[in-house]
Amino acid sequence: MTTYQFIGGCHCENIQFEMDLTREANTYTPRACDCDFCLKHGASYLSDAQGKLVITIKHESDVNKYQQGNKLADFLICKNCGVLVGVTSVIDGKRYATINSKAITNNSEFGLEKRASPKKLDAQTKTERWADIWFPNTVIKILSE
Repeated sequence: MTTYQFIGGCHCENIQFEMDLTREANTYTPRACDCDFCLKHGASYLSDAQGKLVITIKHESDVNKYQQGNKLADFLICKNCGVLVGVTSVIDGKRYATINSKAITNNSEFGLEKRASPKKLDAQTKTERWADIWFPNTVIKILSE
């Protein structure tokens, strides 16, 4: 299978990632969440349920794992530079994640954003949707505390 690799992370490089996508970049449409938190961060999310994601954190103590709403997911925000890099959630023992498309290097290769309204979904429907569309079995490497 052909994969397309992209990298990215926060501005100070404390949180970095490598992702392998299964389709060409222009076939992906980042999802712009319309909740107050994501709107304030200007976040839109990209994932691939058949892809692969590895997140590397240099200093875990410099990462804020913010939870909001139903507290089902951790928003990964760098305490140093303030960039919201992505979101993770453990569902049925597996770690799933999605990446803020603004944190992807060369993010102009992706399609135009479309609005998404997960705040209208109940907790079970949210996690079922995430398990269907987010990166499965996401790996997080912590280099130091």
